[in-house]
Formats: sequence, structure tokens, C-alpha cells
Amino acid sequence: MGNSQRLPFPDGFLWGTASSSYQCEGGNINNQWYRWEEQGRILSGEHCGDAANWWEAAEHDFELAEQMENNALRLSIEWSRVEPSEGRWDSAAIDRYRAMLQDLRQRNITPAVTLHHFTEPLWFVERGGFARRENIRLFLRYVHHVVDALQDLCSFWITINEPNVYAVEGYLLKNFPPGEGSILRTFQVLHHLMQAHVDAFYVIRRLQPQAMIGYCLHYRLFDPADARWPLDRAVAGAQDTFFNWAALRATETGFFPFPLKLLLEPVYKAPGARDYHGINYYTRELVRFDPTVPFELFGRRFVKPDTLRNDKGLDQDFGEIYPEGMYRVLQGVYRRTRGNKPLYITENGFCDALDDRRPRAILEHLAMVWRAIQEGIPVRGYFYWSLTDNFEWNNGWYARFGLIDVDPKTQVRTPRPSASMFGEICRANAITEEIVARYAPEALETIFGRQKETQSELAV
Repeated sequence: MGNSQRLPFPDGFLWGTASSSYQCEGGNINNQWYRWEEQGRILSGEHCGDAANWWEAAEHDFELAEQMENNALRLSIEWSRVEPSEGRWDSAAIDRYRAMLQDLRQRNITPAVTLHHFTEPLWFVERGGFARRENIRLFLRYVHHVVDALQDLCSFWITINEPNVYAVEGYLLKNFPPGEGSILRTFQVLHHLMQAHVDAFYVIRRLQPQAMIGYCLHYRLFDPADARWPLDRAVAGAQDTFFNWAALRATETGFFPFPLKLLLEPVYKAPGARDYHGINYYTRELVRFDPTVPFELFGRRFVKPDTLRNDKGLDQDFGEIYPEGMYRVLQGVYRRTRGNKPLYITENGFCDALDDRRPRAILEHLAMVWRAIQEGIPVRGYFYWSLTDNFEWNNGWYARFGLIDVDPKTQVRTPRPSASMFGEICRANAITEEIVARYAPEALETIFGRQKETQSELAV
């Protein structure tokens, strides 16, 4: 094509995939998710087992990431491996993580390491976990041990993944361990997690002054089912505030929004305790007022009918594929943080076993990232969830998010078309007209038509 159109990304932009230890490594029987499995709480009836076999052979998948010319990869450390019983450190586990990080660096892939991705050792859980404020010190001791051991191989740290999801799913909706149902306990746990992040930030800063340190929140848009109806607007706004923005507000200012600030202590030393903002975005939901769901702030959530959708999960609808939501979330974070730190999309992905919607979804979401960058929002990287299929929490192997298909019985890998497409985007550091025409021609107009609109708006 002559004069082909392209949406270029900034030099040095991080292109990668995101993963978590428990979902990929396999062979772990020492954390609360294994106990959850043993209790029969995995909706697919499966056990994690070998997962994607990363504990034995992560390097095989790192090679696939290298072939896609990813220059970054997000993975997590499994606390229950590093400290299998209280105060006992397993040097062999640290050695294995060192080998993984060394392999990534040899491939010129920047590791981004998450220190807490939903899982905890059983001994920590039995002490009350993050429901007890005094246990934060135990997390900090672990953080110090890991960063001290790995800082020569990693300088990009994510302290805690999705504290809002951890608190809501585990202590309100009962979909994650420990399966409690208490609004007050939910916000207490969220408060302790945010304080744990802040304290961990200063632990890492002392050990590694030049590190990039942050955390990532899950942002899920809640739009009123009927924008003309005040009660729909009110409950959608309440869910939006408490799920999406309460934790961000607390770490930006030290205080949760009203009325939570009346119930929860300040988050001490919070302002300034991050070098970037990590953003996990997947979908939006519509919200209708319903007095029968007080635990969900009287708002019943549902997926907008007749939209392009992800595959359904067993416990939830993975929802609408809504690219504009990416732009809205980036705008929202930038506005609420006064643009004082760079933004990284630490997760964005699509549940699509057939891979017949994922290519277009990735392209249209990235076009929204490009739009945000053109408007001055400092987005510095994008991590797709996930490199391979993995054990998707209580959905087991039923939910397929990977660029690469995994057969959990044989461990055979089969790259999907979206893997090839993502590799082309990474190589070009751009979305090009050729890539869109090859993988999702139906998206040509939405992607490049939006480019012209954005350029016209900026010119004005």
C-alpha cells in the first residue's frame, strides 16, 4: 500500500505480556489458593497442577516472547515458595527466580516483577492475613528479602496487584479466598493493602534508590443502565467511586473518599509513594438500581446487550469488548493524579478461545492508547494478559486469555493468530494499515478514522 497509515508509539515504549506465579508455575501446594482448590471451590472442577509449567520450563515461553520481539515481561514472585514457613527462607526458590530473570535479561526483555499477586503462604493466612494490620510487617520482611536478593536483575517493581479486586472478591463477593462477606471487612483489608504498598515502596526505595516502584489497580467502568434515571446514575457512581477510585485517592492523598474516611484511618506517608500508575483494564458494565443487592451498593450489574463480547466465564461474564473504556480510564487516572507520574497498562486482555475477536480487540484498544498519548497522557508501556493460557483462578482452564494456546495435559503450545499480530506491532512499534488489513480489516475505519478525528481535534 502506498502512503500507508500508521499509529506510531513513543521510542522506548514497553511492549510485553503479564502473568502471575500461581497461574503459570504449577506445583504449589503451600498457599491459600491450593487450599481453595482442595475445598472444591474451582468452578471448572480442576486443579492447578502443573499450570503452564513455568517452575520447570518458563524459559520456553520466554523464547516465544522474544520471538514476538517483546521488550518487557511481567511476572510475579510466589511468596509461599520464598518463605514456606514463617521466617524460613528457601534459597533454592530465590535461585530459580534469579534464573528466570537472568534468562529474560539475556533476551533483552525487561522484567517487571510483582511481589503480591493474590497468593499468600498458608502460615500468613492462618495469622489473619491482610485482615490484621499488624501482619503488614510480615509482608514488608518478605519484600525486603526478595528485593535485596534480586535487585541486580530487576528495577521495575509492582508491590501489589489489584488490591481492589483482592478485597472485593475475597471479602465481599466470596469468589476468592477467604470467602467472607462483609462490607466493613472489605474496606479494612483494602486499607491495609494500600498501607502495605506505601510501606513497601519505602522499603524498596531504601534498598534500590533508582528503581521504578508502583502498584496496579483494576479499573472496571460502571455506566448507568439509564442515564436519565437518577437512581441508576447514583448506584453506578457509587460503584465507580468505591471500586475504581477509592484506593487511588487514598494513595494520592492519604485519605479515602467520604464516607470511608470516617471509618478508616489515613494511609500514612502515602502522597508520593509511587513512581508510576499501573492500570489493569478489561471491560465495562451497565448498572441498574436494585434494592435487593445491598452488598453491591444497590446496583445490579449486567453486560450491555448486542455488543461484541468476551467468552463467558463460569462465575462471571467477562463482558463487553469496549475499547473506548481504555481511553476513558487513562483519562480518569491522569486527571485524578494531575499527570504527575507516567502510566503503564499492566494488564489488558480478552477471553477468546477461538481467537476470532482478540486481534481486533487488541488493535482497537491500542488505538485508544495511541489517542491518549497524542493528547499528552504519558503512557509508557502495554502488557497484554497473557502470553499463554493459564489457570484462570476459580475458572480454571475454562477461560482462555493467552496469545498462545496451552494444552494443560500435554503442555503443547500453539500460537494463535493474535500472537503473530502482536509480534508485528512490537516490531513496528506502531499499528500499521498493513497489520490491521491482515488481521482485522473490519477495524480499518474505526482505527484510522479515529486517527484523523484526533489529529483534527489537536489541530483545533
